[in-house]
Amino acid sequence: MPAYMIVTREGPIADQEAMDIYSAMNRANAATFVAHYGIRPLAVYGAQQLLEGEGADGAIILEFPDAAKARAWYDSPEYQAALPYRMKAAPYRVLLVEGL
Repeated sequence: MPAYMIVTREGPIADQEAMDIYSAMNRANAATFVAHYGIRPLAVYGAQQLLEGEGADGAIILEFPDAAKARAWYDSPEYQAALPYRMKAAPYRVLLVEGL
């Protein structure tokens, strides 16, 4: 069953240099991420319409073939090497949701 990684930026970018490094590292590994983990971006910082609750500064939705592939991507050495830069750049929330 598919799984979805939902990533919301909870505040503005505080360190643009760290965000640039994070983004560059992910772009450099994009083909590997697709081939090994089946990652498929569904939404990346698109326009938002707040319907309820507090809004996010930005949102990303990634689809994976299953939760195991999503966790394998998140725990991969390539992503873990980039992650500290994102954490330094801005506050985020990351959820893994299993689909139907």
